[in-house]
Amino acid sequence: MVRPYNSAGSLDSAYESCREIHRRHGRSYYLATRLLPAWKRRHVHALYAFTRYTDDLVDAPRVAGAPGHDDETGRQLAAWADRFYATLDGVAPAGHPVLLAVRQTIAVFGIDRADFDAFFASMAMDVRTGEYADYDALLTYMDGSAAVIGTMMLPILLAPDHDRGPEPPALRAQAREPARQLGLAFQLTNFIRDVAEDLRLGRVYLPAVDLERFGVRRADLAAASANPAVRRLIAFEVGRARAHYREAAPGVAMLPPRSRRCVRLAFAVYGAILNRIEQAGYDVLAGRAVVPRRQRAAAVFRELARPA
Repeated sequence: MVRPYNSAGSLDSAYESCREIHRRHGRSYYLATRLLPAWKRRHVHALYAFTRYTDDLVDAPRVAGAPGHDDETGRQLAAWADRFYATLDGVAPAGHPVLLAVRQTIAVFGIDRADFDAFFASMAMDVRTGEYADYDALLTYMDGSAAVIGTMMLPILLAPDHDRGPEPPALRAQAREPARQLGLAFQLTNFIRDVAEDLRLGRVYLPAVDLERFGVRRADLAAASANPAVRRLIAFEVGRARAHYREAAPGVAMLPPRSRRCVRLAFAVYGAILNRIEQAGYDVLAGRAVVPRRQRAAAVFRELARPA
């Protein structure tokens, strides 16, 4: 069992560091967290900062084009995982605010250690694997890179808004699958939007069997704009992402009011990315689909005006 850490000053500073990481790198998620009670926000920031730090560790050498990056990145990832687990087991996270904050969050909410095992397994897969044969293979990766993010977040979102009491009995089990589906929906949205960016990192997250079905070659994904075959492929994947959103939707009603607003806003903003892709004729190669700031702000105001 992870024991809470008791130095308030150190913890406050650590959580603030996580908040700043979240603010800089996770615009849509960060915006949605503004609808949460303040005591919940810091824990969401901690989980985001931890997963972001790990993801950047995996991606940075590819961005830099460093030779032999896979072996070295694998060693760095293993060392980071060892340090994380040592922190959970009571070793002081010397000088690392993300580890200090995430350890506390795990302790407060009893987040399942197995979720972190699955997360690190998928991060290791990202080092070794640049493509996926079919959707089942991609789902194996996404289980640890996305679905478990939903289940890590679940006890924070389910906790009553007004205090730190536990969620009603059995509710976490009922909400678990919708939370997994929401993680899958968000990540598949990212994969669809970021086809060109991922290809530059040597990765294609759209299943090879789908490319073959629509007559898309890997070289087609490196073009300046999408040809008709690529557009048909992207339309198919958008439909698949929307199916995950539909599977996630029943979980929203299980949340307390302010968490419900937060997740509804995330639904709206990420769903708007798919809308932008559709409006661009499914051409994800000519430019990155971005939801304008004005539209994101309008979504916040609409959510605040709605009954919780």
